[in-house]
Amino acid sequence: MSRLNVPAPEDVPAGAQQILGNVGAQLGFVPNMFKTLASNPAVLEAVTTMQGTLSRVLDGRTRHSIALAVSQANGCGYCLAMHTHVATEFGGMSSDDIERGRAGSSVDPRRAAAARFAQQVVESRGRVSDADLADVRHAGYTDAQILGIVAVAVQFLLTNFINNVNQTDLDLPAVGSVDTAAPQ
Repeated sequence: MSRLNVPAPEDVPAGAQQILGNVGAQLGFVPNMFKTLASNPAVLEAVTTMQGTLSRVLDGRTRHSIALAVSQANGCGYCLAMHTHVATEFGGMSSDDIERGRAGSSVDPRRAAAARFAQQVVESRGRVSDADLADVRHAGYTDAQILGIVAVAVQFLLTNFINNVNQTDLDLPAVGSVDTAAPQ
């Protein structure tokens, strides 16, 4: 059971109602995380604005792979369920690529490098090695794109932390153990 309160629909401020409406229109439903965030409209706006802005820094499948890798590294079952759903329904990713994403990999070598680097950013708290940077550069990422990978990873860190603190109730099917990474 979620540990933070979800405001009743009639108690959601007008600005937050509009944001929730936009989320619902985009996803086909309003996920529990966003309903919870509506209790603090500034946080709801910050999260959705960040998501919108960062949707332009890397291609969708790379962002999905990063989301899966970061959520796995943080043990966020809610986020893994949500990102699996979004990657499947909107990103056209295969179940194999989703499993690989959770392990910081991908069926695409370039995307695998981005997911692996994002995972290293999380696990090292941003203190990646020179070898980690060399690997992501060798995969063809520019410094500007590396900044994008870091920013996208941090975006998912934020929502992972919110959902882990809240223990947000799943509104999508669970995706298996968050403690076991998929094979590469």
